[in-house]
Amino acid sequence: MAVSGARPMAAYASDAAGSRGRLFPEADMPPRSAFRRDCDRIIHSTAFRRLKHKTQVFVFNEGDHFRTRLTHTLEVVQVARSIARALGLDEDLAEALALAHDLGHPPFAHAGERALDACLKDHGGFDHNAQSLRVVTRIERRYADFDGLNLTWETLEGIAKHNGPLTGREGRGIGRYAGGLPHAIRAHSGLQDLELWSHAGPEAQVAALADDIAYDVHDLDDGLRARLFTVDDLAGLPLVGAALAEVRGRYPGLDVPRTVNEVMRRLITRLIEDVVGETSNRVSASGVACAADVRALGRPLVAFSDAVREEEKAIKGFLFPHMYRHPRVVRIMGDAQGVIRDLFAHFTAQPWDMPPSWQDDLDFSDTPRLTRRVADYIAGMTDRYALDQHARFFDSTPDLR
Repeated sequence: MAVSGARPMAAYASDAAGSRGRLFPEADMPPRSAFRRDCDRIIHSTAFRRLKHKTQVFVFNEGDHFRTRLTHTLEVVQVARSIARALGLDEDLAEALALAHDLGHPPFAHAGERALDACLKDHGGFDHNAQSLRVVTRIERRYADFDGLNLTWETLEGIAKHNGPLTGREGRGIGRYAGGLPHAIRAHSGLQDLELWSHAGPEAQVAALADDIAYDVHDLDDGLRARLFTVDDLAGLPLVGAALAEVRGRYPGLDVPRTVNEVMRRLITRLIEDVVGETSNRVSASGVACAADVRALGRPLVAFSDAVREEEKAIKGFLFPHMYRHPRVVRIMGDAQGVIRDLFAHFTAQPWDMPPSWQDDLDFSDTPRLTRRVADYIAGMTDRYALDQHARFFDSTPDLR
């Protein structure tokens, strides 16, 4: 199935002209749509720039060619726009959600997130999706009239629940949030109803699968570059093995770097085509006629087919032991978690060591607010800044390589 070329806007696409608006009303600014303005605000944010120096899997000093949070985000944008274009969805909204999806990630990838979550276990925990919402609604301070970026309801909804509903109809957390909603989600829910009980709109569902596609394919690429496994190790892996056999059959004797590039290119195309085909089938079967119908459907509209979903899970199943739990990666990320724990302990004990702007309006005796402020400060750090701060206050800082 070809996915190039734009379709007319689908009936079930989100409509920028009919957006539910912003928490703080603003006048329209043609010719940019409301969703295009969201993209632009995210791109110009401080949090977006910091993604350049935040870990995806490998920390910055392991090499210049591994993905960072920024390059990963840009790859998610490309995949999301491709899928949205093929389905006739709003590309700007899909892009905004792809741009924003990792803004809340702390330094050192999921290791940093686990460390902060443990540090905050008695104060609501830490969740990077919720922190992304906190970044764009509270932490960014660029405008005279409001904190945050004042993004549209549709973008905020997608940031909060692009992976699916967070609560049941009665408001109680479900799934991973059965024990309670993250602090940032609860705090924002008091200001704005994001309908946490429903699925997100179609563009948010596209962004979620684009994230899966991007990190599956590009973590394989980075793992090969880091020599954690070899091309031959992928020969028996569903989807990947078929692409590898096709490349080797068509280009016998091709060098390894080009072989890898050809395999990854085919893999991305195969996954995108499957999402477009399966989603088109679900649209026809469900009869959705507007974005509200997508939210009320009770199940995802944008999805892999059953067969490809299992094959995509097999890729994750391969990456977990061969990459994410590789002894080299585990050792480095264990050291990185220690950096986060040390910084959290130091700044909660001596908050005056944070920059003055992070101490504004802060009562040092208000423990819940203090711990959340420290977490916000650390979560916004780049890898390099976190290590620099650690070296400032501690005698020994690990060499993460």
